[in-house]
Amino acid sequence: MTGARTNTLASLRGSIERIEAHADASAPARVALGHAEADVTLQGGLALAAVHEVFAEGRQSAVATGFIAGLAGLASLAGRVTARRPLVWIRQDFAEIESGALSMAGLAELGLDPRCLVTVRAADVDTALRTAADALACDALGAVVLELWGEARQLDLVASRKLTLAAQASGVTGLLLRVAAQPQPSTAETRWIARAAHSPPASVGSAWGAPVFDAQLVRNRHGPVGRWIMEWKCDECLFAKPAAYPQPVAAAPAHRPHQARAQQRRAG
Repeated sequence: MTGARTNTLASLRGSIERIEAHADASAPARVALGHAEADVTLQGGLALAAVHEVFAEGRQSAVATGFIAGLAGLASLAGRVTARRPLVWIRQDFAEIESGALSMAGLAELGLDPRCLVTVRAADVDTALRTAADALACDALGAVVLELWGEARQLDLVASRKLTLAAQASGVTGLLLRVAAQPQPSTAETRWIARAAHSPPASVGSAWGAPVFDAQLVRNRHGPVGRWIMEWKCDECLFAKPAAYPQPVAAAPAHRPHQARAQQRRAG
């Protein structure tokens, strides 16, 4: 009886080891965002070869564009020792009418290389979805951004599954930018809501501060959700937690004779 129990225990241990080994092998590669708390929640960072969604209100379209540009830049450079791979940005015609064309100068200020960006304008949602699926099947790309404005009934669970399978097969990361739309069931790995946050005070000679986002993770297939204030570091191409006091503060002197004399005069 003791021998039988030992054999059973050994068999169970072997099964557990095989399951754990399979889980480790199937775990997706990830790229760290740079924001410590967000990376912990995401179990190491943004999953590559997957599809992620970023939602925003219509008046927050510029904010969402900047946020997803940062994610795309990180995904394009992940694991690369050479130059980043091309980024394909597919925009529905109506999105360009509502929010304007992408600014190459603005992307350059965010730390992205506009020379690696290929923009595609699609006449309608169906064309945009077909183009995104074809782009995600090309393993020479670093990331694919699909930008749709408003509700898109064509982007249902079946279409979402098709994009996810293409991303998993090629290893290319897909990013869906949804402006003025309500989240629907999908196969996305994560879902974010991007809002504007106050930038830290600009340094002398700078017209504005660093880009800061109020990023809310509302869906995470493999862990909890959260909400963080994330500052984009343009030089490092990483997100970070904004400093509480980004500008140097002068220390208060221990001895202030002019204040002491003023107090004496008031006392007299």
